[in-house]
Amino acid sequence: MEKNRLEAFSDGVIAIIITIMVLEMKVPHGDDLQILIKLWPVFLSYVLSFLYIGIYWNNHHHMLQASHSVSGAVLWANLHLLFWLSLLPFTTGWMGENHFAHLPTTLYGANLLACAVAYSVLQNQLISHHGKDSSLAGALGKDFKGKVSFVLYGLGTAAAWFIAPWIGIAAFAAVALLWLVPDRRMEAAMARRHTAS
Repeated sequence: MEKNRLEAFSDGVIAIIITIMVLEMKVPHGDDLQILIKLWPVFLSYVLSFLYIGIYWNNHHHMLQASHSVSGAVLWANLHLLFWLSLLPFTTGWMGENHFAHLPTTLYGANLLACAVAYSVLQNQLISHHGKDSSLAGALGKDFKGKVSFVLYGLGTAAAWFIAPWIGIAAFAAVALLWLVPDRRMEAAMARRHTAS
């Protein structure tokens, strides 16, 4: 199957997710700096989630660029990822509105972990569809960053519940920073594929 519709649909859903997140940020009543300062948890949670959505969109785009086509299983795996991403506006808003309390921060971490699992499922379905010798499989290699992310999500979620929410937030921010560092694996795979053809 062609991958164009999957890409277009995914881009549209991700754009809607970002729109919903920004609409959840309510305009404060008042015109002084103190009112804005009180909103720092809402703004911080929005920035963190915006980064995550951007990271998923970027990596999703690169992964599909390294793919030739999609299968029915890939379509369902993509919907699975979009489902968990679509819950981020809710968990983001709940965490920010409650100033990073234990349960909202733990649920946010669980949401991030579910997104990572869903992305991994999509990645594996694409590799299965294209074969273990494909440029996509070669580009992903042992997926060190993905494995480290799972560990940090798990530790951060547990820490948010059992120790302190700020430890969880630090772990979630560390994963975002890990993925903000440019990942050239997919671009290198695409360059090799174009050189070979």
